Amino acid sequence: MVRLGAGAGFAGDRIDPAVELARHGELDYLVFECLGERTVAAGHARRLADPRAGYDPLLAARLRAVLPSCHGAGTTVVTNSGAANPEAAGECAVRVARELNLPSRVAVVTGDDVLDLVRKRDPLVWETGTRLSAIDEELISANAYLGAEPVAEAVAEGADVVLTGRVADPALYLGPLVHELGWDVGDYDLLGKATLVGHLLECAGQLTGGYFADPGTKPVPDPARLGFPFADVAADGTATLGKLAHTGGRLDPRTCGEQLLYEVDDPGAYVTPDVIADFSAVTFTSVGQDRVVARGATGRARPDELKVTLGFRGGWLGEGQLTYAGPRCLDRARLAADIVRERLVTVHGVAEEAIGIEYIGAGAAFRGLSDAADPVEVRLRVSARVPSAELATAIGWEVESLYTNGPAGGGGARSDAREIVAVRSCLVPREDVRPAVRVVS
Repeated sequence: MVRLGAGAGFAGDRIDPAVELARHGELDYLVFECLGERTVAAGHARRLADPRAGYDPLLAARLRAVLPSCHGAGTTVVTNSGAANPEAAGECAVRVARELNLPSRVAVVTGDDVLDLVRKRDPLVWETGTRLSAIDEELISANAYLGAEPVAEAVAEGADVVLTGRVADPALYLGPLVHELGWDVGDYDLLGKATLVGHLLECAGQLTGGYFADPGTKPVPDPARLGFPFADVAADGTATLGKLAHTGGRLDPRTCGEQLLYEVDDPGAYVTPDVIADFSAVTFTSVGQDRVVARGATGRARPDELKVTLGFRGGWLGEGQLTYAGPRCLDRARLAADIVRERLVTVHGVAEEAIGIEYIGAGAAFRGLSDAADPVEVRLRVSARVPSAELATAIGWEVESLYTNGPAGGGGARSDAREIVAVRSCLVPREDVRPAVRVVS
C-alpha cells in the first residue's frame, strides 16, 4: 500500500493544507501539482528576462513549510514546480534544505523543453490549422508532456525531492506508484487505474469540496479550513481516498464524481503520455466518513505522439476598471466607456476592434445572453490587446482619468498592464523526446 497526498492543485494554491498533510498524513509521497499551460509559458517569459527565474515563485516557501515534517516522516516530495527552469528549481531546493539543515537528495527531471525540435520539425499547430512556420508571433517556448517513467526513475535514485518541468499532471502520482509497486509500464490496465488516482488528486482541494460548494444545495463544512486529500493505493490499483479528520471540507462520491469529469473530454479515452485511460466504468463507494473507494478504471496502449504546449509573445494587455453605483449607473458606465473608447482610438491610436468593454454586474459574465435591466451597481472594465507596454499603460490611465473627466460617481479605479504569452498546441513523435534525470545534491 502506498499513500500519496495532494499538496497543491495549481501554482497559487494554499500552503497550510499541505503542511497539515506533511505533519499528520503519514504519507509516502506529497505531490505539488503547480503547473498549467499558461504557467509554463509565462515561466519562459520570466526566464528570458532572468536566466535564474522561470520556476514556481512559491517553491521555496512550500519547501520551507513542509520539508521538516517530510524529513521526519520519510515522505518524498514530488512537484512540477520546476516549470520553465527545473535545474534552477533544483538549486533552489538544495538551498532551502541547507537553510533548514536537512540532508536532502534532490533530483531534477528535464527533457520536456523541445523548442529546437519543433522549430526543426515545423509541426501542425492545432488552433490555427497551419504549420508552425506560418505563425508570425515570436515562439518563445515549447514543452512536451512527459510521462511517469522519468519521475519513477528519479524516485528510484533515492530522491527526497523530485522536481520536474512539464509532465502530465497524473504522472506526478503515477511515477511513485510504478516505482513502489513494481508495475510494468506496459501494463496499461494498472496504469489506467493509477491515472484515475492521479486525476482525482491533481487538483487537491477540488476533491474535498473546493469548487464543489454551493450554499443550500451542496454544503461543505468549514471551507475556510479545507483539507487536501490523500489516497491509499493497493498493488492491484484499488484506491481509497480520504482526508484528515480534523480538517474542513467533504469527500464523498459526489465530490469525486465532479472531479472525475474535470477537464475530461471523453471519459472513455483520457489521453496521457502513459496510457489512454478509460474512466467510463468508474464507481465510487463510501466506506466511512470522508473515505471513498475508487474502482473501475482501465487503460489501453499509450499514444505514439506527445502533446506540446507552445508559447508565443502575444503583445500586451492593458486594462482599467471603475465602479458606478446608484440610479442610472449602467447608463453612466456606458457613457464612460464611450469616452475611453474614443480617446484610445483618436489620442493613442489603438485599433477600435482591439478594445473590449465589459459591464460587470450587468450581465457581463453571460456575454450578451442576459442583461441586468436595472443593476444597483456596475463595474466598467475596459481592456485592449496592444503591441507595446506604453499603449497597455494608457488603457488604465484613460479609465482613471474619468475621476474628473467623466460621468458622475465613479470610484475604485484599478489598472493593470502585462505582457501576453499566447498558448497553442501541437504533437511530436514520442521517440524524438528524451527525458533525463539528474541528482543535484
